[in-house]
Amino acid sequence: MAPPRSRLARRAMLKGITALSATVAAPVLARGADEVLPDTVRPPDVTTNPPRQWGVNAPPVYTPDPDVLVIDRSFRDLLYGNAALHRVWDKGTWLEGPAWSSQGRYLLFSDVVASRQYRYLWETGEVTVFRPESYHANGNTFDYQGRQITCEHFLRRVIRWEHDGSAHVVADKFEGHSLNSPNDVIAHPDGSIWFTDPGYGDNVAEGHADMPGGEANPDGHIRWKIGEELIGTLGGSRRQADHTFRVDATGHLDVVLTQAQLPNPNGLCFSPDFSRLYVISSGKQPGGHGHDGDQAVHVFDLHKEELPLSNPRLFTNMRFEGVQMGPDGMKADVHGNIWCGVSGPVGLCGVFVFNPEGHLIGRIRLPQSVSNLTFGGPKRDWLFMCAGDSLYRLQVNTQGAAPA
Repeated sequence: MAPPRSRLARRAMLKGITALSATVAAPVLARGADEVLPDTVRPPDVTTNPPRQWGVNAPPVYTPDPDVLVIDRSFRDLLYGNAALHRVWDKGTWLEGPAWSSQGRYLLFSDVVASRQYRYLWETGEVTVFRPESYHANGNTFDYQGRQITCEHFLRRVIRWEHDGSAHVVADKFEGHSLNSPNDVIAHPDGSIWFTDPGYGDNVAEGHADMPGGEANPDGHIRWKIGEELIGTLGGSRRQADHTFRVDATGHLDVVLTQAQLPNPNGLCFSPDFSRLYVISSGKQPGGHGHDGDQAVHVFDLHKEELPLSNPRLFTNMRFEGVQMGPDGMKADVHGNIWCGVSGPVGLCGVFVFNPEGHLIGRIRLPQSVSNLTFGGPKRDWLFMCAGDSLYRLQVNTQGAAPA
């Protein structure tokens, strides 16, 4: 028989182990009179303390991923069960505009604040500088001929890079006035280019402010000409009203939505059959004096004659668990589901996924707000997400509907 001190020490040790197990495991399941089997340990996620780790030195990732949340059974069909979220790069400032080049097999994305563009190379996973000066580029896409289209905040224009390497200005003025800060852009198979033009880039960090008296510099305190030698030469000097535009294949510019119809337009995308146009109305941003968006996703019917749009309606108000989330960029998959990047509190921010009827069916939690996302990879079954200074990816069981 063990001495009393030894029995007490052993009993204390077992009690400590039991208490420790209770902090990491669910209640045990009885298997017999004297035998118990611990339940599965809860894997770390962005809401645990300490939260899950990311990067090359992080511990092995659990599957199914604890930060990929199924709300409706239909979302499970869109997931690849063996996939886990990974942060593949974290050297940015504010990343935006991811677009997949099917010809080049790379992901293009912008660092709006650093005024650079990068590419993620599919074969190696390496991220390289694509354009060391991008004029505070934001949204990007590739058209149905494989040409890159980019929104430039600083020069307040939309450009298309031709196959010979020349830059074609798609749009830089409307009714004789400079654009504001083209934000997001999508391509239609008929050769048209659609883009939003809010005033989010009318600030020092992401482009340049207006001249004194302009909406983004009403009191004239911002020294709008310093730091960039091209200000006032090519980049415009005074903000106009918000618009969502369409440029047809001949170069003709039309207004799709006015500020009165949809203020502060942000991300936009088509449904897979091009019968719908989805547009996000964001809240007030720097430079957005005088009006607010409703931080919701709106949808419009699109006909063969393209314009005007019809049947405007709310797709989702983006309220979740009593919190008004901030939608930003979005893409449709081949089934018509809408994958939307959202900002908000940690634990809620990340990606929301809606079915074509506007019902939330799934979420992806990330430690940072997601500005924009796209589907990439040779089979277009990898979801790439730009979030703050980081780029994340997740393999899914669906494919993106758009070319980029």
